[in-house]
Amino acid sequence: MFVGHYAVSLAARSTGVALPLWLWFVAVQWLDIVLDVLVLTGVEKIRIVEGFTETNGLDLYYMPFSHGLLGAVALSLALAAIVAAAFPSARQPLAFGLVALASFSHWLLDVPMHTPDMPLYDDTAKVGLGLWNHPEVGVPLELAVLVLGAWLYIRSTTFAERGKAIMWGFVALLGVLHVASLFTPLPSSPNGFAVTALAAYVGLTALAAWVERRAVARPAT
Repeated sequence: MFVGHYAVSLAARSTGVALPLWLWFVAVQWLDIVLDVLVLTGVEKIRIVEGFTETNGLDLYYMPFSHGLLGAVALSLALAAIVAAAFPSARQPLAFGLVALASFSHWLLDVPMHTPDMPLYDDTAKVGLGLWNHPEVGVPLELAVLVLGAWLYIRSTTFAERGKAIMWGFVALLGVLHVASLFTPLPSSPNGFAVTALAAYVGLTALAAWVERRAVARPAT
């Protein structure tokens, strides 16, 4: 998934836990952020194979730490601990649990989309239902999940003048970027892909912070 992950960040922001939207954007992509760093350092391995799936050319053949079940659980708890150390509002059990769950949701939402490349243990017993090979199902599913997350966030939020339109515009942009990514060639190397992905996560996180500041009637906390 891509924008489907951001649906979780929008839904998490609607819970009333006093953490800003940009932080939830980081949380839901935390496992991929770790993957990209590990690819750049040579710890985890991917290949760019044109036509590997109907949706993209990613052969994610070795990622036991970032996308293995045990690794995902450990990384999600680690992120929740980091956030709790940085944000007093995240030290309550509910907030800590929601941050960890938002991070781990990445693994759960990847299972239906990925080919069997997500190990349950070490680099074995890999799972993935392969909706990347069925874009006629996967793409509408992601967009529908995104709209649902946006609706949950918007209905629970008090907006400034034109704020709701700004937020829906941001959601529409996420949808357009997702569809456009289906037609955009991947970088030719694993490192190029990792750098591009990290830049995208940083850019979208910064944009989420800006949108929330502009759209919401009260300061985001």
